[in-house]
Amino acid sequence: MKTSGTIIPSSRFLVKKMLHEIDFSKANVIVELGPGNGVITKNILKKLHATAILICFEINDSFYNELQKIEHPQLKVINASAENITEELRKLGYSKTCHIISSLPLTNIPDKISKNILNNSYSSLEENGTFIQYQYTTSYFKKLQTVFEKEVSLDFEILNVPPAFIYRCKK
Repeated sequence: MKTSGTIIPSSRFLVKKMLHEIDFSKANVIVELGPGNGVITKNILKKLHATAILICFEINDSFYNELQKIEHPQLKVINASAENITEELRKLGYSKTCHIISSLPLTNIPDKISKNILNNSYSSLEENGTFIQYQYTTSYFKKLQTVFEKEVSLDFEILNVPPAFIYRCKK
């Protein structure tokens, strides 16, 4: 299974657009799925309030090792599949997350696994929590609508290589 969706890191424009609706002053637990080389991770860490935590799920060993080099007391990097989000949150003493930011290449992940990731992400979110995902196509819109029935909106960032669609889903 391919664990990376692109060889070029996300642009600052994409990162800004993905994070702009999050009220970091109220977010206590944020989860990042597939943080890769940490471009989005570092931006989230800059915005976290003093008692918040960022939990990153990364299965690619090279990226995991790279993320381990980020020394930040509010960062927890887990070498586990995003499928296990509920179980891993519980192990860390959390039952829910406020926001999930995902860079997972969902179109490269087998259907059964991506379905588990989406369903488990949904159940891990607190009420009115958001799941923010970027992809390079709109092919996941209907799949996200079946999980996040309340609201799924679509945005676009042209200043990224390649240009990316941003899905914003609300529980």
